[in-house]
Amino acid sequence: MRGMKHPFGRALYEQDGQGNVLVTQTDGAWGRFRTDGRWIEGEVKEADPHFCGWVGGPLVANHRIKVDD
Repeated sequence: MRGMKHPFGRALYEQDGQGNVLVTQTDGAWGRFRTDGRWIEGEVKEADPHFCGWVGGPLVANHRIKVDD
């Protein structure tokens, strides 16, 4: 999965492949959230909505980055 670790809590934010974000804390507790940070399921009930948007949002092409085909 594609994801990032939060700089403060060190929780791992990953796309779940269905348009949502899976947040796994360092102790193994997890929660599933929408890209706007709203809770769906799991024992973790709070997430950073900005991180959810960054991780779960669409990939946008950047004109400054060359991608070799």
